[in-house]
Amino acid sequence: MSESRRLTLLATAALLAVTACWGSTFFLIHDLLERVPTLDFLAVRFAIASATLVLLAPKALGRLTRESRRHAVVLGCLYGVAQILQTAGMAQTPASVSGFITGMYVVATPLFAALILHSRITSLTWVAVVLAMVGLGVLTLSGLSIGYGEALIFVAAMFYALHIVGLGAWSDARQTLGMAIVQLMVITVICLICTAPDGLVLPDRTSDWVSVLYMAVFAGAGAMIGQTWAQAHLPPTRAAIIMSTEPVFAALFAVLLGGESATVRMIIGGLLVLAAMLIAELAPRRRVEAEVTHLVV
Repeated sequence: MSESRRLTLLATAALLAVTACWGSTFFLIHDLLERVPTLDFLAVRFAIASATLVLLAPKALGRLTRESRRHAVVLGCLYGVAQILQTAGMAQTPASVSGFITGMYVVATPLFAALILHSRITSLTWVAVVLAMVGLGVLTLSGLSIGYGEALIFVAAMFYALHIVGLGAWSDARQTLGMAIVQLMVITVICLICTAPDGLVLPDRTSDWVSVLYMAVFAGAGAMIGQTWAQAHLPPTRAAIIMSTEPVFAALFAVLLGGESATVRMIIGGLLVLAAMLIAELAPRRRVEAEVTHLVV
């Protein structure tokens, strides 16, 4: 196995682990948000994540080039705005519908990659994209209505897609830590600005703080490092298809740890999404698609 192929498989495994970590937080967040406002939770979570990385790697910011720092600020803004829009939309949208619409980044990512990076997407990759969307629909959807909340979540999905494309274009494996820290700091600032008018509400239970720390350190700081590093080695479309397994992991953890029952829809939808990921990962790829396009801006 070539070094390039080995690195690609390692990046795929890392991004899959990150996605599994995100999926493990769904049932925790559902419980926590009954007591802590969403934006307050996000602000505290990303503030702790930022502080954790700064303490662990205090010199990482100093090693960033001016260009990488600017790119990380843009990426943090994209992700932070997406979080706010998704949160606002979820307040008015059923969870199943919001999960499906958020998953639209799987379709938007190859479109943006083609427009911005001039990537050529193979027909088999498009089959994987469609299969992933069908799987997400089976897994999460139980009726669809279009309103203000749905529109906000759709816009959020577009921002997530741009974030994925941006990471693919700008990530530098040598500056992963610094770029992750800047992104987390920018997300924290955006969330704090949005929640400041109503004051910051903190968790008042030990169990809630344990959940927040897990989501900040592992699903926040660790996940941002993993995603930033992995996308330095993966084309954006493949990354988006891998990340579409998040609802699959969410359902799995909900059954294993959240007390929910497995359903036929969960199994079928999950298998379709996993099949899409395998097609994207194992199918032969043209050289131009297999390479990660990096923009110099």
